[in-house]
Amino acid sequence: MSSRIAGVKMNKIEKDTNSMSFLCAYHTDAGIKKKTNQDSLYVAEASTAIGPVFFALVCDGMGGLSEGELASSEVCKAFAKWFREELPFLIIQELTAENLETSWVAQLENTNENLLDYSSCKHLSLGTTAVALLLTNTHYYAISIGDSRLYQINDALYQITKDQTVVQNEVDLGLLSKEQAEQDSRRNVLLQCIGVKNRIEPEFYWGSYSHKTVFLLCTDGYRHVVTPQEFYENLNPTKMLTEEQMLSNLTLLLNLNKKRNETDNITALTVRMMP
Repeated sequence: MSSRIAGVKMNKIEKDTNSMSFLCAYHTDAGIKKKTNQDSLYVAEASTAIGPVFFALVCDGMGGLSEGELASSEVCKAFAKWFREELPFLIIQELTAENLETSWVAQLENTNENLLDYSSCKHLSLGTTAVALLLTNTHYYAISIGDSRLYQINDALYQITKDQTVVQNEVDLGLLSKEQAEQDSRRNVLLQCIGVKNRIEPEFYWGSYSHKTVFLLCTDGYRHVVTPQEFYENLNPTKMLTEEQMLSNLTLLLNLNKKRNETDNITALTVRMMP
């Protein structure tokens, strides 16, 4: 399994590049208020027996908790090891949604347990959200815990993941509208994350996709003050034909977040099949 791999933790990048079947760009920023960037991300692509596969993971270390950057980077390290050591066996056995969900849930549960043990020994609290994406030639697979999001962008902007938050739960119950939820002061209160509770309940998603589709993974700091229409206008497939374009458009929206006084860390990643 030959691969190119890029890992980002606290804006540090390691990259080994071979031939590419996917275009990818990412940007992460501490933002205008926080001194540290507690977000982490991991990206990898490989040539396999079933064709090219692409994996991406974005994590948002909990801003109000101690050592959130450690929590987010530990999830990335666990999935980097999974990509190198477990994914090849899943492909040999047969890559199915069921097998992949089982494998990913086990990774998250193991990392959750390790972080709980660490926080108990150090007498501190830490946590992170996570959203992961695996692409083959024909299908996408995703898992999410917390409120970092995955979108697909083709003829419109579609949110694939559902936030595991207090306000989203109230939207589901009919107590809040989506518009009210976006402005609610509790919008960052999570019902699920990694490293805080013994029991976690990640959500798994999968489906087919067009090769013209752009996928966006982002932490909540990237979307609070940018509208869905602004996402679509800047990140739709016609505007994302090269990695240079992708990075430029991602950066434009990141700077727009900062101009509108978003105070959180800001991380976003886009990927699409080579046009």
